[in-house]
This record gives sequence, C-alpha cells and structure tokens, in this order.
Amino acid sequence: MRVKPFAVAWIAQSLILGLIASAVPAQARGGETPEAKSSLGSYLAGRVARARSDTPAASVYYGKALESDPDSEILLDAAFLTEATEGADWARVENLANQLTKLRPDHRAARAFLGLAAFKAGRYQEAEDHFKAASANPIGELTSALARAWTYQAQNRTQDAINILDSHRLPDWANYFLRYHRALIADLGGRTADARASFERMSKNDQRALRVTLAYSRHAAHAGDTRLAQSLINAYLERTKGEGHPYARELQLELESGKRPNLLVRSAAEGLAEAFYGLGEALSGEGSSGIGTVFLQYALYLTPNSAFPLVTLASINEANKRYDAAIDAYSRVPQGTPFEVNIEVRKALNLNQLERIDEAQKLLEGLAKKHPEDIRPLDALGNIMRGHKRYSEAAQYYTRAIDLIGKPEPKHWTYFYARGTCLERMKMLPESEADLERALKLSPDQPLTLNYLGYTWIDHNRNLQQGLKLIEKAVRLKSDDGYIVDSLGWAHYRLGNFKEAVKHLERAVELRPEDPTLNDHLGDAYWRVGRQREARFQWDQALSFNPEAEEVSKIREKLENGLPPLPQARKAKTKRKTVKRQVQKNKKSTQSGPAPLFPWFQ
Repeated sequence: MRVKPFAVAWIAQSLILGLIASAVPAQARGGETPEAKSSLGSYLAGRVARARSDTPAASVYYGKALESDPDSEILLDAAFLTEATEGADWARVENLANQLTKLRPDHRAARAFLGLAAFKAGRYQEAEDHFKAASANPIGELTSALARAWTYQAQNRTQDAINILDSHRLPDWANYFLRYHRALIADLGGRTADARASFERMSKNDQRALRVTLAYSRHAAHAGDTRLAQSLINAYLERTKGEGHPYARELQLELESGKRPNLLVRSAAEGLAEAFYGLGEALSGEGSSGIGTVFLQYALYLTPNSAFPLVTLASINEANKRYDAAIDAYSRVPQGTPFEVNIEVRKALNLNQLERIDEAQKLLEGLAKKHPEDIRPLDALGNIMRGHKRYSEAAQYYTRAIDLIGKPEPKHWTYFYARGTCLERMKMLPESEADLERALKLSPDQPLTLNYLGYTWIDHNRNLQQGLKLIEKAVRLKSDDGYIVDSLGWAHYRLGNFKEAVKHLERAVELRPEDPTLNDHLGDAYWRVGRQREARFQWDQALSFNPEAEEVSKIREKLENGLPPLPQARKAKTKRKTVKRQVQKNKKSTQSGPAPLFPWFQ
C-alpha cells in the first residue's frame, strides 16, 4: 500500500513526540527540568524548549545531549546559540564557540563572540582575525566591518577605522549602520568636522532615528553648537508627537539648562557594544529570539548595564511570555536613568501577567508616591485593576490620573474612556455616559469609545438609532476588529433585525473564532432565524471556549431548551415593520430614546 506524504509526516511527528514525551520542558509541566532518557530525546526536547523560548531548559537538554556526543556539530551549534541567547554563562559560551569553530571555521556568531572576547582582553589582532572570519554573508560582512573598525579605534587608528567603513559597498539598509558608526568613530577620534559631515548626511536621509538624533545632538553640543543641538532634539520631539522618548526629553532639559553633554559613545568598547545593540535590535523584530537576541547579549557582554539593550531584551522576553526574565532584565538597568518610571511600570505589568497582583499594586503605589505628578503609575494601576474586574478600585485610580491632567487634551481621551467603562460595569450609567461622551468629544474617531457608548445605549434600550450609528462608524474605522463587528451584529439583534444580525455576527466569529461570547451571540441569532441546529453548534462552541462562570448555566439552558419564543410571535412580522418605522421616526433624537421596542429586552 502506498502511503501518502501527509501520512508520512504525521507518522514522523508521532515518533518525535513519542521520543520526547518523557522530556517535556519544565516550564511547560510546572516542575524541574526532567532528565531525558536518550541523546536523541535530549536533543529533541531541547528543540521543543527553544521553540517555546524556554532557553534555560533548552540549555540543560543540549548539555545532556553533548555529554553523549561531544563532537556533534549540530549539537554544538544548538548549545552555543542557546547559551549565547541566555547570556548567563559567558565562559561556557566561549568554550562552545572554540569547539564549534574547529568544526565550522566560518560560523558567524561563534567567530563574532571570540572576537569580542579577544577585544575585551586587549588582544586586538586576534580580535580582528576572528571578525574577518565572521563575514560570510551581507549581515556577516556588515558585522565584520563595524567590529573591525572599532577594533582599530581601540588602538587609536581612527583613519584605518574610517577606511574600513568607507571601503564597503553594501545595501542601503547596511550603509545606514556604516555611516552612523563612521560619525561616531570620527567624533571619538577628535575629527569633529568629519563627524559633522557624516551626521549631516544621515539626518537628511533619516530624521526620525532616535539614536542618530541623540548622537548628532550630543556631538553638536559637545562641539559648542548648542543652538544646532537644541534644534535637532526639538525637531525630533515635534515630529514624534506625544510625550517623546525619555532620553530625548532628558537631553532637551540638559541643553536648556546650559550643560555640555557627553558624546553618546565615549570609548571603543561602548562603540562596539553600540554596533551589536543596533544590529540586535534590527534583527529581533516581533519578539524573535534568534540571532538578534544573541547580538543584544553580545552588547551586554561588553557593557553589562547598558539601558537600551537591556530594555530591548526585556521587551523580547515579554513578547515570548517570559515575564520573570523580562523583570530580571529590567532590574539590571541602573537606577536614575530616564527609563526609570517606564521600567517600573513595565515590571509591574509583568508581575500582573504572573498573577502577582499585590506585588504589582505595591510597586506602582510606591512609584506614584515617589513621582506624585506622573500619570503613568496611576494609569497602569487602573488598567491592572480593570483587567481583574476590580472596577471600583480602577475607577479611583483613573480619577486620580484625570485630576493630574488639568485641562484635558485629545490624547487624554483614554482616561475618560477607561473610567467610563468601569462606571458602566458598576451600574453607574449616567456617570459612565458622561465619561464616554467626554472621551468622544476629545477624540471623535476612536473606535473603542464609539463602540462602547453605542453598545451601552442599545443594551439599555436608549438612543437606539444614535447608538447604532456610533457602532456603524466604529466598524467603518476598524472593520477587522471582531469585537466591534460583534457589537454591530448584537445591536441589530437587540433591535430585532435578526437576519442582519446573522450577517455581522458570522463575520465577527470569522475574525475571533475562539471567543465564547461571539459564538454565543451567533447561536442566539441563528435560533431567531430558524437555524436551530447551527445555533446549538455555536452554543456548544461557546462552552468549549471557557466562557465566564455566570454564562455557563445560561448557555447550557439554551442548548437544552433553545431560546424562549418571542412575545406576540404571530405579530412578529408586522411588528418588525413597525419597529423600522419607529426607528426612522426617531432618527434625530438625542434624548433618552423611545419606549422599549421589545419588552423581552428589558
């Protein structure tokens, strides 16, 4: 019998899963890392752990596998990258890099680390040799050029460093790094005019890059051109809107006070770390824990307390749901940096993800006391409490935040929206409506506010046509949001437009197929249009997606008995027509709305 390809794949996957069944990573099972029963099992378990971003467990498994097969290039490569990604044992990383380069002399990441180790020890010729060997592809060539240039600068060979950077012709994205580091090296080497020319070329091509702006502004102020420095940082903050980056705001204040700031990069080691930080950040988008994270760790190998790579590393850990690791990275950032308030808030949000709510609250309360004029700790406290349905506490925090605002601006709509949602859950409807309307007045095109206020009106049988219009506008602004599309469908349901409700609720479930509420709503709509079998299927789906406890019994009742018949069922058709006319008649009403159209909605 001929076996189809998909069946072969399925069999292979089953065999792999069987091999690693006894070696599931500890974090996935809630215990200590178990000992795998074979070298292959350890390797496969390591791969599973690494795919789950559980690098500590992966490191253990690869180490076990290497004990049985110490000369395996595959195992050495996996173990090296895992250890480098974790950045906890640099002696082991160096040992693995030495073993790996004996088998693969052109291994880019291993050669780069050996170059860093030699650079750190002052063995510059050895460092250059390793960096040369790391140029196997465009990324490797760029890494090699930057690393060799900073190795020359460490020996005060500024011209040789610049020549290295000028001699490479790489894609535009890579030339950005070459020009930036050319400016940094020229500045550090005392060649101010050369640095100015490089910065000017860069600022014309990329006026939004934070690091370039910080470096250029500091260069100008350090050279005595305070006016240029201030214009650069002010223009950056104006372009980026909002509150601006903490380091940009700090530099702005420093310049306004008349201080002469230091250069962004003050040594060759800092310059080399800046190179690996920049590459690491560029290569680690979307929370990837690949070579980008390794390069960030390389930057920290040279400058262990550097704020920017630590914050980027913490963000990657957050994206990978490694909240403890994120907290650890944030905690390594020295106190007193412009990141301080942001970091403490992020630590609290990570504690919240770990269900350590009391710790998060205590941290943020302390932060709010230390920075009584800062709105961010109060906003975070409100969001955490709202997320845990502690609406009264959340509303109090939002009120404290709003009290700090003074005269609200459009950007402050979120605080009124958030407090309004809490007040609605607390059954304080007039106060909730006032907040939501205030949020809309501040920022009229926010889909969240439009949706929530419109739904609230319809849910309470008030301002029906106006509420429907708000939801329709929200859908136009954010047509790919399943929850907002669900609101439109449910609004039509509440208005008795069951066929129209089905159309929108089907779309909502397509967008959010695993949401219990959306499936429940679609089941209700199906029932009202006579599609009972499909209704029960959707209710069953809703139950399988773990709805809130108070909804479970309601859904089970519907599964068993369906929905109750509509009042005056025999007049349903004519009543729908009457409803339509009533809605049209009240189109322009901004008052509390007509009397209830369907008594069973009360």
